[in-house]
Amino acid sequence: MNKAPEKKKTRREKNTSTSTNTKQRTTESHEFQAEVSKLLDLMINSLYKEKDIFLRELIANASDACDKLRYAAITEPDLLKGDTNLKVCITPDKDKGILTISDNGIGMNYDDLLQNLGTIARSGTEAFLKNLKEENTDDPNLIGQFGVGFYSAFMVASQVEVFTKRAGEKEGWKWESKGRGKFSIIPAKGIERGTKIVLHLRKAEHDFLEESRIRHIVNTYSGHISLPIELLNNEKKAEKLNEGSAIWTRPASEISEDEHKEFYNHISHLPGEPWLNIHMRAEGRIEYTGLLYVPDTRPFNLFDPARKHSVRLYVKRVFISDDCEGLMPGYLRFIRGIVDSNDLPLNISRETLQHNPILTKISAGLVKRILLELEKKAKNESEEYEKFWENFGAVLKEGIYEASENRDKLMKLVRFQSLNFPENLISLTDYTQNMIKNQEAIYYLSGDGTTGVANSPQLEGFKARGIDVLFMTDPVDQFWLPTAGNFADKPFRSITQGSSDLDNFDVSKSEKESSKDGNETSDNDMDKLIAMVKLTLGDDVKDVVVSSRLTESPVCLVAAEGDVDMHFERLLRQHQQPVQDHKRVLEINPNHALTKALAGLVAKEGASAALEDASHLLLDQARILEGEPLPDPTSFSRRLAGILTKTLE
Repeated sequence: MNKAPEKKKTRREKNTSTSTNTKQRTTESHEFQAEVSKLLDLMINSLYKEKDIFLRELIANASDACDKLRYAAITEPDLLKGDTNLKVCITPDKDKGILTISDNGIGMNYDDLLQNLGTIARSGTEAFLKNLKEENTDDPNLIGQFGVGFYSAFMVASQVEVFTKRAGEKEGWKWESKGRGKFSIIPAKGIERGTKIVLHLRKAEHDFLEESRIRHIVNTYSGHISLPIELLNNEKKAEKLNEGSAIWTRPASEISEDEHKEFYNHISHLPGEPWLNIHMRAEGRIEYTGLLYVPDTRPFNLFDPARKHSVRLYVKRVFISDDCEGLMPGYLRFIRGIVDSNDLPLNISRETLQHNPILTKISAGLVKRILLELEKKAKNESEEYEKFWENFGAVLKEGIYEASENRDKLMKLVRFQSLNFPENLISLTDYTQNMIKNQEAIYYLSGDGTTGVANSPQLEGFKARGIDVLFMTDPVDQFWLPTAGNFADKPFRSITQGSSDLDNFDVSKSEKESSKDGNETSDNDMDKLIAMVKLTLGDDVKDVVVSSRLTESPVCLVAAEGDVDMHFERLLRQHQQPVQDHKRVLEINPNHALTKALAGLVAKEGASAALEDASHLLLDQARILEGEPLPDPTSFSRRLAGILTKTLE
């Protein structure tokens, strides 16, 4: 991301709020950050049919500005002096084709304008643009998939002016742009505290000046906002468009699904409907209200390391913070909504919030309720729960190693695809209940994706014996598995580490018959092949052994007992983390036609150049099956060509 435009500190420092210096200051022109220019180009050329969202976004910003002022005034009451009734006003002017949205909230100064209206401050916007780049598309319909904030104004306006003054400061400012790569900032006189956005609408968008259209948009998207939203007509008479009561203060039975959706869209900046809504009220020694939502789609910034969570904290309906550390654990960062406490002090600082014991108890109560509701969904609506798991399962699993106090609850919520259930998701409870006789471990196989894992040769022996194997395809699996250790007193065991213990289980009769081809090899001949391959490969492998886990493939690689799981080692290398180089064990299938033929050649002719080439090819084949790069592709190609030539001759 490009750096924000550099501020001219010398001029800024010299320029005070005195009238003399204000007169000396000229218009400063700046270029938008590259990502903003890209976004504005989409807005200006947008064919998106639901352009109503521009008004929703500007009203939401105005509401946030008033919330921030209300919070700041707790410690600095003079900030509200002379104008204590916070509100949002919408003023249409049909004659001039202008729509004005104003608020008397916190306002902005020069630095705020430069940062907030010249660069991308919201990670969701940046993630949106990243998504466009990855998809290699400029589809304007994607605009509706997230909150585009202030820049959405350019979907309907050919020119935007912003008049603003920050609370507690004397100097006002005017920001102006036509959305064509540049914007200007100049001092402005006669500006009241707050922000006024003036939209010069394109002729095709003049229907947004109709009072009926404005009423409809506010009722559809912003009726839940607790701040008064007023419509000023030509006679400057104010009409209140919303109820002005906080939705979370109302009884749950009185809130309709449409109102939930409306509030969810506002609070989350996400489209669609909430997958789950949780309205809770705790009473007793600690009182608080929570209105929480689980999205039905994965937010763009779900894996943004800078984003802790997206639940807003209020104290007695006064906005405190939208990223209060300690309110919601990281593994529940997909949750959207608000929490309103009656017990936290209004003058508490953001710095001391995370150490407040009341906040700790509130957080514990919220987490307990969320996990309970997820458990109900998983039990009663398994198909719906699978949709949730697809979106947020990888994040929820982070809690298994982060939150020991909730580990047991979280492990009951996790779901997996497996060898015996490739099309569905199963729980650990399901797995343990379906374990076969004498099975004492929960077997799993790690990999980058379900398709690759499902085709792994390591599964063959387990499939032949009817033993289910869980597929661990999320990188986070490699972290929670060692922490969890076991489930229902059954330890987790990777099938690519150490011996498979498959000799303790019977192979099905059909598998036994299919492994016999009438050309049996003696154990002595196979031992000779093993010895020859081991001698040829030398330090390229830790050992060469007969495999009990293979039924169809000739070879596979496994980690020795106590060594790092092979998939985990690949992940560490991909992330350039230091990792010890572990040699692998090459397992050979004694019942495969290829290994039988090679064993026969060894018994008949002893070691030869051709058999040495075959040994290296067996190892390279195992590497390919494991998804590992070949250390010497040239030698592999030469050996393969040589053997193919001899075969054809």
